[in-house]
This record gives sequence, C-alpha cells and structure tokens, in this order.
Amino acid sequence: MEKSKVLIVGGTGYLGKRLVRASLAQGHETYVVYRPEIGVDIDKVQMLLSFKEQGARLVEASFNDHKSLVNAVKLVDVVICAISGVHIRSHQILLQLKLVDAIKEAGNVKRFLPSEFGTDPARMRNALEPGRVTFDDKMVVRKAIEEANIPFTYISANCFAGYFLGGLCQPGHVLPSRDSVLLLGDGNQKGIYVDEDDIAMYSIMTIDDPRTLNKTVYIRPPKNILSQREVVQVWENLIGKKLNKSSISKEDFLAMLKEQDYAEQVGLTHYYHVCYEGCLANFEIREDALEATQLYPEINYISVEEYMKRYV
Repeated sequence: MEKSKVLIVGGTGYLGKRLVRASLAQGHETYVVYRPEIGVDIDKVQMLLSFKEQGARLVEASFNDHKSLVNAVKLVDVVICAISGVHIRSHQILLQLKLVDAIKEAGNVKRFLPSEFGTDPARMRNALEPGRVTFDDKMVVRKAIEEANIPFTYISANCFAGYFLGGLCQPGHVLPSRDSVLLLGDGNQKGIYVDEDDIAMYSIMTIDDPRTLNKTVYIRPPKNILSQREVVQVWENLIGKKLNKSSISKEDFLAMLKEQDYAEQVGLTHYYHVCYEGCLANFEIREDALEATQLYPEINYISVEEYMKRYV
C-alpha cells in the first residue's frame, strides 16, 4: 500500500519535531509548515533546515492566511497538528479551528490527528478549574472536526516521560533528585508514562491503519503503568540509594495551587487529576477505542527503567 503524504503543523515543537522524524523514518512524504511569523527565531529556522536535509519538504502557511492553509492541506493525505496546549509555553488549541476550516474546504484529507497527545479530554468533563480549559478547548476542536465530517484519529498518550519521569512526578522538576522526593498524596495512584519518541512513532503508525479511523487510540505501555512510589523505586534502584520522602495532602496541594499564577494553576490541576485521582489508569478502554501497544506489538517501546537510565 502506498504511504500517505503527511503535513505536520507545529513541527518545530517539543512533540512536533519527533513527529517529523517518525514520519520520515516510516517512509512518508513529509511536509512541515513554516510560518512567516517565525521571524528571526534561529533555532527553529535551523531545525526546519535540518528537516529539509533529512528529506522533508517545507511549506509556508499561516493561521492568519486561510488560503495558505488550504493550499498546504491540498498537498497531502494526512494532517497532524502538534501546536502547544501547555499554558506554561503557549496555549493555542483553538487555533486549530482555522485548520479544520482549511481541511474542510480542501476536501482531500483522509485523516486528521489534532493536537491531543495527553489525557483523553472526553473523560475530563468534571475536571477542576482552571485546568479544565485544556480539555474543554480540545472538545471544541473535536466537535468541529466531527461536524465537518473530517476523518480523524485522537491520540491519548498520557504523561510525557520527560516531564513526569524526569521530575519523579513532582511539578516544577524535570531532573530527578538524588536526595529527596515529595509524594503527591500517598503516591500510590497509577500514572502512565510514555517516551516522546514512542508517542510520535505510534501516532504515525495509526495514519494509514483502517482500524484507527474515527477512533481514540490510547498509548498504555504495560510496563509503564506505575505509581509515583514505583517510579521513585525505579530511580532508587538505579542510583543504589533511598530518597528521603515527604508528602503533601490533597487539601494542601489545592491550597498551594490557588497561590500560583494562572498558567501554573492550569498545569498543577493536571497533576492533581493524574496523581491524586489516578485519572489515566482508573478505567478500562471502551469498545469504541483502541490501545497502541496491542495494535503495534512490533514496536519495542521504552520502559520507565530504560528511560530513567539517562539521568544516572
């Protein structure tokens, strides 16, 4: 079967650059949007040029120029959007409504993967303010996609390993301490941690797979469904040392959250749902959804232990 042509929007971002590499690695003709607004951001310019050297094609388009988006979309079969939904970076989820309009007008797209890649927003209708804005906005985009009858796949990739494993599941930390750790509650709620390159690889695998058409695909590597305490234990085993452990109660965490600025509150709310409620692993995948490691057993995903060896 001929591989689909892929357009990646947000290709210079944290996940986007990995999606570009995975698309190229899997042999797809890959187009990467570059926006005129990039200006003199030399790091992004050089990244785009490196993609070009690897075989990607650069296409100029802007969310402020509908015609340019339509023209870019017409070049491909599949559109993947990886623009940021993280408030501490930039929250741009609703910009995708312009992309939805372009895809609808172009009329040629066989699959659209919107910027999801985290917690399934359909399960977060009771999320706390202000963090729920992330999930609410993603549901607005989903509604627009489905009303436009655009073929889709939604990727629920749970926790990015770099953010959660690097900090031993502690907000505000991306490198693991060799001395101490703060447990969120009792530290026993299960989370799911996925290497970012694996997220990209699984995502690209879905785009030509008829089984994933109009489905949510969860990425749940069995070895990586661990509690915070279990993540800490993996780290302790790697460094041969026990950490001093303290904990923060749910009530104290929520009180602390309210003292932060808006962007921090949004992120902390997500930690609350993951680490105090276990929102990622406390349900069975419904019949109308799929699980990536079962769909693609040939991919040797990175385990939590393998991932954390880089910090030793």
